[in-house]
Amino acid sequence: MTDTPTKKETQSKNDNVPGAMPGEQKKNNRNNDRKRNRRGDSKNLDRDSDWQERVVQIRRVSKTVKGGKKMSFRAIVVVGNEKGQVGVGVGKAGDVIGAVRKGVSDGKKNLVRVPLTPNNSIPTLSIGRDGAANVLIRPAAPGTGVIAGGSIRTVLELAGIKNVLAKRLGSKTPLNNARAAMVALSQLRTHKSASRERGISLEQLYS
Repeated sequence: MTDTPTKKETQSKNDNVPGAMPGEQKKNNRNNDRKRNRRGDSKNLDRDSDWQERVVQIRRVSKTVKGGKKMSFRAIVVVGNEKGQVGVGVGKAGDVIGAVRKGVSDGKKNLVRVPLTPNNSIPTLSIGRDGAANVLIRPAAPGTGVIAGGSIRTVLELAGIKNVLAKRLGSKTPLNNARAAMVALSQLRTHKSASRERGISLEQLYS
């Protein structure tokens, strides 16, 4: 006599089969998420590859709290793509790497678009001021190079400017000079945009 499966046993086996499906679906979903993340990471790497980061200054600072002094690091970072976009950021953290990371994210939040001429220079003269720092930026002929010093040079190079004359007229603080250079670059206007804002033609603007 062979034992034939009863209806209850067959129903229990059939009920157990769908129970295994959610586990397989979870595995498939995990694999799909990993593939998507890999694709997204490659796209983000392509986007981030255009940006360059340069650390201008790293200082150890302290904050007085109830229990004493809390030591941390402050990093001044300049971020730019050498295609007319540049930003200056400041980050503070307990370690240098975290401070630089925060400075990079802060710099990308405060980007300035710079109008560049065909000679990789600026269209007009500009003066920027931040605190006690005054920065004068003047266009230059092809082959001049970037004649500037300190943090101003870093800002101009990452903005993509290759022929320019710059002079520091006030404070020597790197952060104030970098921000003053950003103010000067943000004030730049092309001749076309200036004529459009004033409602006149380019011939009238030059005359």
